[in-house]
Amino acid sequence: MQDFLLGNHSSLTEFILLGFSGNTKINVILFSVFLFLYLVTLLGNGLIITLIRKDSRLHTPMYFFLSVLSILDMGYVTTTVPQMLVHLVSKKKTISYVGCVAQMYIFLMLGITESWLFAIMAYDRYVAICHSLRYNVIMSPLLCGLMVAFCGFWGTSCALIYTVSAMILPYCGPNEINHFFCEVPAVLKLACADTSLNDQVDFILGFILLLVPLSLIIIVYINIFAAILRIRSSQGRLKAFSTCASHITVVTMFSIPCMVMYMRPGSKASPEEDKKLALFYNVISAFLNPIIYSLRNKDVKRAFLKVTGKGTLF
Repeated sequence: MQDFLLGNHSSLTEFILLGFSGNTKINVILFSVFLFLYLVTLLGNGLIITLIRKDSRLHTPMYFFLSVLSILDMGYVTTTVPQMLVHLVSKKKTISYVGCVAQMYIFLMLGITESWLFAIMAYDRYVAICHSLRYNVIMSPLLCGLMVAFCGFWGTSCALIYTVSAMILPYCGPNEINHFFCEVPAVLKLACADTSLNDQVDFILGFILLLVPLSLIIIVYINIFAAILRIRSSQGRLKAFSTCASHITVVTMFSIPCMVMYMRPGSKASPEEDKKLALFYNVISAFLNPIIYSLRNKDVKRAFLKVTGKGTLF
């Protein structure tokens, strides 16, 4: 398998991930912080999935999409963080060529799928607010399933293009990736060839996979806000807006760092800035998503009290 992937294009069989720091004390601190973030991310997203499955009142399109988002976030951080934790406390910081390709593909697949899922979730809010009487008819289980399948199709196919375009380049040394995982911009810096074509491919794909869904989200929310302003009661306007606030916050945290990372020329990228951006849309975003959605959501709080048996106290 490794020979097939390597072909005649690369003389490298493994890469070294430099990570964050060579200082042992700093790495121990970072290990503790990232372990905490990772465990809380798994716990928070796992709890949301469990609550949605257990409480029949949460069996709606909005919470179906939220559960898919939680699954993606759990996979997203698991693709990178466990390996990062091992490298923080280990002297050996290598990853095989095949492992690097697999990590790159899975990371891109989940990230692209999530990017389009945000647009689907915005459409769901549009239908719920602007066509509330027909919401259950329009957002049928079949349509919701097809929408998620559409997101998955874009994720699997475009991630393949990204990964192949990066890994068909020759890599003949050095093999040190100045990052904490195999992300495309960081790996491309090691290529023994001109990467200007890859920069163009990354920009075009970034436009399709980031700017297009983000533009759709903006258009949808313009229509939503126009409908909210037509609501006569201030309480009704506040309630309608609060259902959108969580989604807007999450989309902003994820999309802006991704656009900066994937839509700028590789020559202008700073390794340290890239690491911070990657941490934000990979680790921090997945960590905050369940907190943002649960703290602002009475239905999730009610479901939690019900599942834990404390609902009768309130």
